[in-house]
Amino acid sequence: MTGVDLAPFKHVLMLPGVRPFALLMFFARMPPAATGVILTLHVAVTLDRGYGAAGLVGAAGTVGMGLGAPLMGKLIDERGLRPMLAVGVTASAAFWLTAPLMGYWTLLATSFLVGLLGVPMMSIGRQVITALVPQDRRRVALSVDSISVELSFMGGPALGVVVATKFSTNVALLFIGVSILVAGVLLYWANPPMLHGDEVVDGPKPKLREWLRGRIFGVLVVCVGATVCLAGMEVSAIASLEHIGKQSWLGAVFFAMCAASIVGGLVYGGVKRVPSVLVLLVLMAALEIPVGLGDGNVLLLCLLLVPMNLMCAPLIAASGEHISRLAPPTARGLAIGLQGSAFTMGNAIGAPVAGVAIDRGGAPAGFAIAGVIGLLVAAVAWLLARQRQRVNPLPVR
Repeated sequence: MTGVDLAPFKHVLMLPGVRPFALLMFFARMPPAATGVILTLHVAVTLDRGYGAAGLVGAAGTVGMGLGAPLMGKLIDERGLRPMLAVGVTASAAFWLTAPLMGYWTLLATSFLVGLLGVPMMSIGRQVITALVPQDRRRVALSVDSISVELSFMGGPALGVVVATKFSTNVALLFIGVSILVAGVLLYWANPPMLHGDEVVDGPKPKLREWLRGRIFGVLVVCVGATVCLAGMEVSAIASLEHIGKQSWLGAVFFAMCAASIVGGLVYGGVKRVPSVLVLLVLMAALEIPVGLGDGNVLLLCLLLVPMNLMCAPLIAASGEHISRLAPPTARGLAIGLQGSAFTMGNAIGAPVAGVAIDRGGAPAGFAIAGVIGLLVAAVAWLLARQRQRVNPLPVR
């Protein structure tokens, strides 16, 4: 951490509203972070439908989130945060509080609907944090936000598993519903700003084709590539541990991933010169390819996962910073929603592709194919970034 200045984090956290909002979003994101493992356990174990059926429920929710995030973001742009929360919290609470009563097919259909209409906590956090700080401090603020996301993913699934195993998955589903309802009500009451006070929003709203092209599209493609790498990494790590009968070490491996990402976020927010989103994606993808060398050795696997995960939080923060600058303020909700869709798309691509590679060549093949695809996506993003854009050029660092 030599050469890393942590003072900017202190300055950002001292700005009005930042610290309480960051704390609120940390807790608000824990339930969504736990939904995947809770639904999997509920469908596979409580409903006794198996893991394939559980995967379909998860996929339906993922598709819904990919389609719903831009729609909910657009609703924020046009109507404000509170109308979106009224729709999203109602839909989310209704689903999770009645999920214990649902049969499998009802659960499958409604999981898509709650993905479509639910509260996009990840996107809301990124948009509000950009509104609470001036533009020259957004890199640090978004680093704080990305670190908060990692902490939520460290605590949320673990807490969900504890509730599900100590009590039941039905209790865990109700716990998620109550948590989302409380977090949504608190957000509704706080009603944080969605645009910074210095941003000009007068005049007609720009049309979609005027800003969704070239460089901003390239950043969205980078987001796809990043989650292809991350999803492939997770599936391959699970396969590697299962192959040697060390599934009980999965928590330690995921802790190492999240801890590395947090360190990366601290470094990214604390240095003066940072790499571009393209460089971060190339580094992440290239560093994933040799992770398979740790197959069969838990300690070596953890050590090899650290370098690529150092890029995770910085890449999320950097992509959010660029999107907030490239998109017009009046369309920022839609733009950040599209970023969420890009993350979802990459996850939907990376996991099955790595799974096929694992079936044919083991966990090392899964790591390798995810890394290679990440490099190919980076090449596509580089070509898109070279296209001319008349407004809001991508900052060169």
